Amino acid sequence: MNGSGRRFISVVAATATIIGVAATSAVAFAAAPVGTSPQPAPATQSLPKPPTAPVEKVIVTYKTQATEASSNTAAKSDAAAKASETGEKLAFERRLAGGAALVDLGGAASNQDLGEVMAAFRADPSVASVEPDIRAYPMAITPNDTQYAAQWDLFAATGGMNVPTAWDKTTGSGVTVAVIDTGYATHTDLAANIVSGYDFISDSADARDGSGRDSNPKDEGDWNATDGECGVGSEASDSSWHGTHVAGTIAAAANNGKGIAGIAYNAKIQPVRVLGKCGGSSSDIADAITWASGGSVPGVTANPTPAKVLNLSLGGSSSTCPTVYKNAINAAVARGTTVVVAAGNENSNASGSTPANCPNVITVASTNPEGSRSYYSNYGTTVDIAAPGGETRRSTDTPGTVTTPERAILSTLNSGDTTQSTENYEPYQGTSMAAPHIAGLAALLKSAKSSLTPAEIEAAIKANARTLPGTCSGGCGSGIADAAKTVNAVLGTDTGSGATFTNSTNVTINDNATVSSSISVTGRTGNAPAALKVAVDIKHTWRGDLVIDLVAPDGTVRSLKTSSGSDSADNVLTTYTVDASSEVANGTWKLQVRDVASGDTGYIDSWGLTF
Repeated sequence: MNGSGRRFISVVAATATIIGVAATSAVAFAAAPVGTSPQPAPATQSLPKPPTAPVEKVIVTYKTQATEASSNTAAKSDAAAKASETGEKLAFERRLAGGAALVDLGGAASNQDLGEVMAAFRADPSVASVEPDIRAYPMAITPNDTQYAAQWDLFAATGGMNVPTAWDKTTGSGVTVAVIDTGYATHTDLAANIVSGYDFISDSADARDGSGRDSNPKDEGDWNATDGECGVGSEASDSSWHGTHVAGTIAAAANNGKGIAGIAYNAKIQPVRVLGKCGGSSSDIADAITWASGGSVPGVTANPTPAKVLNLSLGGSSSTCPTVYKNAINAAVARGTTVVVAAGNENSNASGSTPANCPNVITVASTNPEGSRSYYSNYGTTVDIAAPGGETRRSTDTPGTVTTPERAILSTLNSGDTTQSTENYEPYQGTSMAAPHIAGLAALLKSAKSSLTPAEIEAAIKANARTLPGTCSGGCGSGIADAAKTVNAVLGTDTGSGATFTNSTNVTINDNATVSSSISVTGRTGNAPAALKVAVDIKHTWRGDLVIDLVAPDGTVRSLKTSSGSDSADNVLTTYTVDASSEVANGTWKLQVRDVASGDTGYIDSWGLTF
């Protein structure tokens, strides 16, 4: 399947552009698949049971008045007595923190031997309790999905998104993610997580189902037979099955003995079809956004399972966000739905791609396994966050070749050239592949803490991102998203600190003006830490104009940044460390920003406090 000017921004040729596509059409940001990988038949989807290890020790708690409760010598003597009684090689090993005695059984004991030992201790009137010293195992298990090892994007230390450790806390249960895309090609690695969707393609010829809009989101294929069929510069291409690939990254079933594991593998996927032959229209896409988030669309039955996360791995050329997109997105967010959008694949400023340039969305750039911006990915101040999108070739390789498929994002697909055939798995690259990583993370967060708003989800993802280990010319937002750190932060279980509080409501910074953004901190005890983390994301075209302060609840001002007439760089995107140990943690904290010059303006995009 080759990249097409009418539908795909090709990332096989980094200089490819959309030709003859108006701002009302959509472009799915993906590249060509590579090879095929037949998979075994589906197995049970139950989680694997922990291994059963033989018991080697028991924990004996003596009654308070017993000599063995405080004397190690007495406990040793009692262990020897029980050894003589049972014929086992018992030995007192050490005293535990709570006062109990750890007794070694002299090797792995059979169930019968263990029972005899425990019965002997229980029969002793000086013993309060006896229990086996059982083993525990990490809950962030490695899934048994057969191609999980190829999913570097989830776990690789350098370029991955640190997903497996987040599975200790959340797997996406109870959250529906709408994939607004090409529809759904049947796949057994997704079937268990699919809920009813809708086909919003209003033109029956483009929909290829003879009926236009209907309740069947089946992907009928987005191929076109000849060059120029979809406008000047468009090329003939096979079907992409793009929506199915995106869906697999978000919520492919895990631990089912086949294929891959989705990021939020217990979330539900709602396929919403908007892209068919020659792309899709902004009018259809806007209606799909409305319906998927629980809004009302004339002539369409209400969505029975509204989504809390929308993934839009699509876009078109426009220097501004069309009103039809803006209205639909704003209403979706007001209903509590997080909207995630791909930044685009033209290797240019994302401000020229829509809906990536719309307000109230999380715009996602793509990174490669080295943690650098993928050579094709759009960039700029419009980008909020980066995530793995892969590279099937190096930027210096011959255009049109696929040399390193293992560097791309492996996910669910279909082998059909035009119409659906057998299911398979293919590696794709693109910001289309990066966006569902963030949609999956948003589902994990919403599942972990259902009260989170879209603004809080965005702010948490950005505040807990890590600096790109590689490079990103042009700007990749707050860095590479870190799933585990973000989940721990919203749950207040970050082992390196405490809870994170955020505010992602934009505040305009005018010339020679002072503005502030507030965060209400609750539920903390005592004072703030000596290493309070203040994450700041300010969009401004001359950051030297800005003076930035943190204002504590009692009004104490701590300087974060001074102005500089020589600092002409764009944006303030950093985390400051502040000694706030003299301040009570709970209360209203403010980020205060003063613009001391004329000629450049901007806004506070988001900021956060990590205790």
